[in-house]
Amino acid sequence: MTEPGDVITLLDEDGKTHEFSLVDVVEVDERQYAILQPSDHADPAVVFRVDGDTLVAVEDEAEFRKVAAAIEDTAEYDDVEIVDDEVSSDGDPDDDNHEESGGGPVM
Repeated sequence: MTEPGDVITLLDEDGKTHEFSLVDVVEVDERQYAILQPSDHADPAVVFRVDGDTLVAVEDEAEFRKVAAAIEDTAEYDDVEIVDDEVSSDGDPDDDNHEESGGGPVM
């Protein structure tokens, strides 16, 4: 993996590239997770599980909450917000899914 501050370019499912700055890599339950801040800072940071040389989107809500809680417990990340875009069963965005955490820029 690269060092915090390094730029990472990811390709989405539509073939569009997106640039991110690596905020940090954290370990939770013996797995590593990369916290990535979009380079334009227009969107919140995202969390990907590191699987070898591959970044995998964290789609499981329980896994995401564990990682967000671990980041939130890290004092150096008290000014970062990680947003969970999950929608609640009533179709409204679940405001409880917005977790403040992480270090560096607002995620």
